[in-house]
Amino acid sequence: QLRLVESGGGLVQAGGSLRLSCAYSGFSMETYSIGWFRQRPGGEREGISCLSSRDGALYADHVKGRFTISRDSSKNIVYLQMNSLKPGDAAVYHCATQDIRCWPDTYYGWGQGTQVSVSS
Repeated sequence: QLRLVESGGGLVQAGGSLRLSCAYSGFSMETYSIGWFRQRPGGEREGISCLSSRDGALYADHVKGRFTISRDSSKNIVYLQMNSLKPGDAAVYHCATQDIRCWPDTYYGWGQGTQVSVSS
């Protein structure tokens, strides 16, 4: 029953904004976390942001101050608001879940990913 579905990716001009959505089901955010990850072309998957009731909102240093993670509890959606986008932000963005702790290496339920492209 666990499911996560990413959406909201697209092409945006450098300096612009984009909001990604992670629609989740089959678990509760009261006891689980959701993390956003990205994989640049030819690169490894890296953690971008995480949200949990224990740890709050956490961000990788490279996106801190530009990206904001939030949740709409009524819709079971976790958002990643991305502002001041740079060409280096272009990647496939994924969401996944695990227990209430952010950043351990036990994420699962990976979504299909959504492509973010940034033009300069």
